[in-house]
Amino acid sequence: MDPVALIFYALVCGLLSLAAPGMKTAPMRLLVGAIVGVAAASLLPLLRGML
Repeated sequence: MDPVALIFYALVCGLLSLAAPGMKTAPMRLLVGAIVGVAAASLLPLLRGML
């Protein structure tokens, strides 16, 4: 894995972990995590192109 992807996903996961305690149920955390994961994977090529 290249450093850009590693740093990007570390930031996304770190920010998601800050929001996780506010989500009361496991299905809600799973749904939000899946949505954030898809969005992050979709945005990374765009951000890499801008770098």
